[in-house]
Amino acid sequence: MNRIGFIVTSLLVALALLSSMLFVVDQRQFGVVYALGQVKEVISEPGLKFKLPPPLQNVSYIDKRLLTLDSVDTEPMLTAEKQRVVIDWYVRWRITDPLAYIRNVGLDEAAGANQLNRVVRNAFQEEVNRFTVRELLSSKREQLMADVKRETTETVKGAKPWGIEIVDVRITRADYVEAITESVYRRMEAERKRVANELRSTGAAEGEKIRADADRQREVTVANAYRDAQKVKGEGDAQAAAAYAEAFGRDPQFAQFYRSLEAYKGSFNKKSDVLVVDPNGTEFFRTFRNGLTGGGGGGAAAPAAPARR
Repeated sequence: MNRIGFIVTSLLVALALLSSMLFVVDQRQFGVVYALGQVKEVISEPGLKFKLPPPLQNVSYIDKRLLTLDSVDTEPMLTAEKQRVVIDWYVRWRITDPLAYIRNVGLDEAAGANQLNRVVRNAFQEEVNRFTVRELLSSKREQLMADVKRETTETVKGAKPWGIEIVDVRITRADYVEAITESVYRRMEAERKRVANELRSTGAAEGEKIRADADRQREVTVANAYRDAQKVKGEGDAQAAAAYAEAFGRDPQFAQFYRSLEAYKGSFNKKSDVLVVDPNGTEFFRTFRNGLTGGGGGGAAAPAAPARR
């Protein structure tokens, strides 16, 4: 039993030792083998690899893919006209020489990102000082990015190469600092309000003009209608007067009697109207009185009714 246990234990130890000697390098990584703290070998080809067991040799990995560094610093930069602007940017870079990278930068990607951020930031500050805000936003934007890329590349490939490649540098946003932005927004708001008030004033003036023109046209239309109505009414009154004159001219006595009836009819057009007259001194009542007396058989005979022609 002790012999079997010894054999099993030995196999387990051998397997553990063998597993510590084997490692896999992914196609997206560099494998760096360390021997007592010193870089022994850099493996760029993927596959199953061998090394001595720890602590004689250890292995670490560095990403060989294209990496992205985004700006995190919001400190403003000064342009050529001394305007304070905030620029957001990003850099695409990759590690091409792991040995030089480890010796001059660090053991992982974070170390390179920290140092590269400082270099790119200084390059942007130096290049931004050469351009105005208008140029940064339009005509010189591409030139600025190319100049920053060139300056950054010269730095990382200097006396102590970093073992990295700068693939691209891009600006994602270029804007004024918050205080200036608020001031610009306030000016824009004031300008928009001024334009709105001007448009309202113009609209109100145009509205008054349209209303005045409509009122004038209404007055003209009403006046013309009133004129036409009065003309038609005058013509009707003239025709009526001619008809009355013709009718009354045939029998003046009847005409006078009819006018008297119309006059008294107009005098008593309301139930509350009261008229005090002298029956003896009024031709109307005298006529009625004579007519009643004649009909009763006493007094003077009533005048004969006007003859109809």
